[in-house]
Amino acid sequence: MKKISIITIAYNSAETIEATILSVLEQDYPNLEYIIIDGDSKDDTMNIVKKYGDKISIVISEPDQGIYDAMNKGVSAATGDVIGILNSDDFYASKTGLSEVMAVFNSTDIEGLYADLVYVDRENSDKIVRRWKAGQYHPGMFLKGWMPPHPAFFTTSDCYKKYGNYTLELHSAADYELMLRFIHRYRIKLHYLPITLTKMRVGGQSNVSIKNRIKANLEDRKAWEMNGMSAGALTLIRKPLSKVSQFFKKGE
Repeated sequence: MKKISIITIAYNSAETIEATILSVLEQDYPNLEYIIIDGDSKDDTMNIVKKYGDKISIVISEPDQGIYDAMNKGVSAATGDVIGILNSDDFYASKTGLSEVMAVFNSTDIEGLYADLVYVDRENSDKIVRRWKAGQYHPGMFLKGWMPPHPAFFTTSDCYKKYGNYTLELHSAADYELMLRFIHRYRIKLHYLPITLTKMRVGGQSNVSIKNRIKANLEDRKAWEMNGMSAGALTLIRKPLSKVSQFFKKGE
């Protein structure tokens, strides 16, 4: 039975981190390592983390160079065969989600897996705002603006060793660049698990403002260039447009 390492990145996350922690600790998959990387929070984040200290494998709290630097610290600390990232605004939708993920890793030779995600209201996590159904991946889909939801993306630790960690050259699109690199450039063996695995609160780091979204989209072009590839003429237009349909799937 392979081990999975889940890494939570936090900074001044007292408002939401307890729900994140509980959603991991309540998972029914037994071989689980939980890692929390905190950026030296100034609020009650670490007091909340300490409540569950005996159940959390690794806790690091120190200044960092941003969210992707923190992710790299978590990846370096992880001892699992499979690694997933769950930020402190996010939580797993059910107690069996990671068991379903690991059932695939344990029975196949895949290198990566992704599932679906829903965006929920920050105050009422039962209220769905957007539904991200990633769909089955086919080679070349990144050129059409496709990408999987990062909080529902898992890959083997070997992939990080072979293909590298999150780049610090990008400030808001390093998760996109890493998945582009792993999936499109190096063509890892990938599996789609069609379940709602993760819930993300609206207002998190990746969707806190339209300005941040625009900045992330501008960085997408650099992500392609960093990998020695060129995006298609419509790729960077299709990527944000592909999210529009998510608002019409709330009731599905």
